[in-house]
Amino acid sequence: MIPTWKKTHNLIAVALFFLISIADRATAVETFNNSPVIPIQEGFVDTHDVLIYYKEFGNGPPMIILHGGPGASHDYFLPHLVPLARRNRLVFIDERGSGKSEKLENQALYTVENMVEDVEVVRASLRLGKINLLGHSCGGVLAQAYALKYQQNLEHLILCSTFHSTRELNEVFKTMKAKMAPELRKRIQRLETAGLFGKGKDFEKNRYPTAYMVAAWGEGYFPYLFQKRPDANFDPAGMGSMAWDVYREMWGSHGEFVVDGNLTSVEYAGRLGSIHVPTLITVGDHDECDPSLAKEMHSLIPGSELVILPESGHMTFVDQPAMFISAVDNFISGPKQNNGKQAAQP
Repeated sequence: MIPTWKKTHNLIAVALFFLISIADRATAVETFNNSPVIPIQEGFVDTHDVLIYYKEFGNGPPMIILHGGPGASHDYFLPHLVPLARRNRLVFIDERGSGKSEKLENQALYTVENMVEDVEVVRASLRLGKINLLGHSCGGVLAQAYALKYQQNLEHLILCSTFHSTRELNEVFKTMKAKMAPELRKRIQRLETAGLFGKGKDFEKNRYPTAYMVAAWGEGYFPYLFQKRPDANFDPAGMGSMAWDVYREMWGSHGEFVVDGNLTSVEYAGRLGSIHVPTLITVGDHDECDPSLAKEMHSLIPGSELVILPESGHMTFVDQPAMFISAVDNFISGPKQNNGKQAAQP
């Protein structure tokens, strides 16, 4: 039998051990946060439906970042969003079927609704608690859908160059097409009429023919992608890394200027009023997702803030990197001076 005094001594020793451990851990965390070194962690989260790739780095509150496409990957954000890592723990993911995440045989499983559940499993599995959620382009659609279902898990919502209504986006594309030079419009129409998939040398790639990629992305879209700082590495003919099975299921098979895949289900106007977390909406003044869409979303989400970035296309963080980073950082951690009003960056 252990004497009472010895039990007491042992309990005190254990308590001191844990107090020292807690102090050491606190010191380690403080040292890490003050260190100029920002390590990268990557891995996969098994949602039981699909393996989702993630990459995380940075210091501060967690921010999950959702890419567009549909069927692109997180890569196009880098290095442009890296400065956010100074004040945020960035968690990039590749959505199901895209980038390094698992492919699915059943393409009908590539839906916004299923991707919402993937984001939630990633959040819970990485024990992120409440998150800031940033979505760009089609990733902004996914961010809206997540907020409409899991609003309780959000601190802030950031919607970048996105849309809330496929019907309205298709109207934007009609206008965009009408403004094209007649020769380009006829060339695009001819290629679309002939069929864009399953023909010629691009059949095995299951992607747009190179001629269409050059016409649609390299000429038709380009003024709406970039304005002030066109990406010198942008190569519309070299976008073979797109997950075309995801793209065709979600966007559709009839070209860049009409959405007729399962994204036609995206009609959120009547539901956005239920979002009450602080929301920032950013858009370029020459955006592919026309500023009129952002303005309508701003009017529908109570207390939301709107930043229109000048001399910017769809890739606002490429055209105006400092303005974009500042807008996001100030929204999350700075004083809220806009109070729901529209704010155009100078």
